Amino acid sequence: MSDPIAIGSERFLMRAWRLACPYWASEERSRAWLLLLSSVGLTLFMVWIDVLFNTWQKDFYNALEEKNETDFWALLGWFCLLAAIMITAAVYQQYLQRMLEMRWRAWLTSRYTSTWLSGNTFYRLELDRSTDNPDQRIAEDIRTFTSGLLNLSLGLLNAVVTLVSFIGILWIASGPLSAAIGGVTITIPGYMVWAALLYAAAGSAITWMLGRPLVRLSNEQQAREADFRFGLMRLRENAEGIALYRGSEVERVASQQRFGQVLHNWWSLIRTTKRLRFFTISYAQVAIVFPFWVAAGRFFAGQMTLGQLMQISSAFDKVRESLSWFVTTYAELADWKASVDRLLSFHDAVQARTAHGEAGLAIGTTDGDAAISGCAVTIRMPDGRVVMASTDFTIARGDRVLLTGASGSGKSTFFRALSGIWPFASGTLRVPSDARLLFLPQKPYMPIGSLRAAVAYPEPPDRFDDSAIVTALGLVQLTPLAGALGAERNWALELSPGEQQRLAIARALLCRPDWLFLDEATASLDEAIERQMYELLEAKLPDTTLVSIAHRPQVARFHQRHWHLESATLQID
Repeated sequence: MSDPIAIGSERFLMRAWRLACPYWASEERSRAWLLLLSSVGLTLFMVWIDVLFNTWQKDFYNALEEKNETDFWALLGWFCLLAAIMITAAVYQQYLQRMLEMRWRAWLTSRYTSTWLSGNTFYRLELDRSTDNPDQRIAEDIRTFTSGLLNLSLGLLNAVVTLVSFIGILWIASGPLSAAIGGVTITIPGYMVWAALLYAAAGSAITWMLGRPLVRLSNEQQAREADFRFGLMRLRENAEGIALYRGSEVERVASQQRFGQVLHNWWSLIRTTKRLRFFTISYAQVAIVFPFWVAAGRFFAGQMTLGQLMQISSAFDKVRESLSWFVTTYAELADWKASVDRLLSFHDAVQARTAHGEAGLAIGTTDGDAAISGCAVTIRMPDGRVVMASTDFTIARGDRVLLTGASGSGKSTFFRALSGIWPFASGTLRVPSDARLLFLPQKPYMPIGSLRAAVAYPEPPDRFDDSAIVTALGLVQLTPLAGALGAERNWALELSPGEQQRLAIARALLCRPDWLFLDEATASLDEAIERQMYELLEAKLPDTTLVSIAHRPQVARFHQRHWHLESATLQID
């Protein structure tokens, strides 16, 4: 059975390195290396201060044993100076490390967010469900990756340098231990070093056995917590629909079930952590008296002074801490590896989508052609079901096309394919090189922010002046909103479905696209207002090519051509 915390495995380390190394060669590299080297330098400096403290401890306790008041007060002054230097170094080491963590996290977040959002990768990931909770991977796992890697690597460096610095001190200070066994005298040089090695080795082995499940449990806990948060978010976003359905009890049960999964895994995690914590605390407490127990014989035999005994205790503790780095950081290692595993799976999924390229229709441009044309277009659902089989079509500039068909026949999927976001399609689509296309879905997207940004979307908020926005709102009968352009709210919850659809029409009036595709974009309006919206588009966008999906018969009067999709066949009049 493989070890779930195989941090040292070559494959894991290589993959983790591929995540880490781009930052150190990026445009941020100069400042990154300066911050890293400064943190490393301060870490090494603090180890040297620890060595000075160790020598101070021997001299201080010898002064106490000898009742030497002059040395006592001088050594207290020396301690205050060393302590002030150590405190200053520790504060600035942590400050510089945290600064490096945040700069690294910001760079990775920008990189992954850009990759995730480019080429509709985020949409493809949702379609094939190749990775769950990408928001968590970007918001939490990148933070854990950067902070964990710096904490663990600098901690390991500190442990190695401390070990090298103190093992010689402990070897010399402890001296040899002689014991007669069966008439044979055995001498163990530097016996306290061997005692520290055995103590740390036993502790590491027990820690590994007790903590093995932590990576799996930590990973599962993060996933279940994310599912629970997502369920609560969905409940809040759909509060009105749930209330109208009287579905609060169903949602309560579902929420409790999701939290039950969180709780079940949490109990397993906390039980494992409890066992590990019980041992690591015991290990640290026993270590306080262990060196005295081992060295007591030589001290009471008069072979060392009190100062030497305290120096041995301090050096033993430093060596033991260094050798026990694995013991003391196991829980952090487990949490870090779980985060890295999740980040690696997200990285692989994004890279796979990017390497796969733009699946779907092969979209090309034409110069001087006033039409959108499709050749041998075949559209499938993710399960392989064909909704349109090898079809040729042309939409000339200025056409008014109505697309109808039974619910579920694939009309909206056809629009998705035309927009280039549907990966389960084949064939060729030709679009005029200068064409500006706008697709309005049945449920418009409403960004959280100002109303000005919501109306201008997908253009920047300052793309249109306020007077143009107010005029567009008035045309779609949303004049009462004109005074709230700067108000920042969740407009998907503030506005009714009909108001949202009319706001989407206002976007079209502002953007003035060459080709406008309406996917039941007026389905939430009553017949009178729907008619007025189509009359508005006809009057204000006379040169715009209009392609609509609709079920109401009255919409047909605003179109000259009628297409019908049925049984994977597009019937064109």
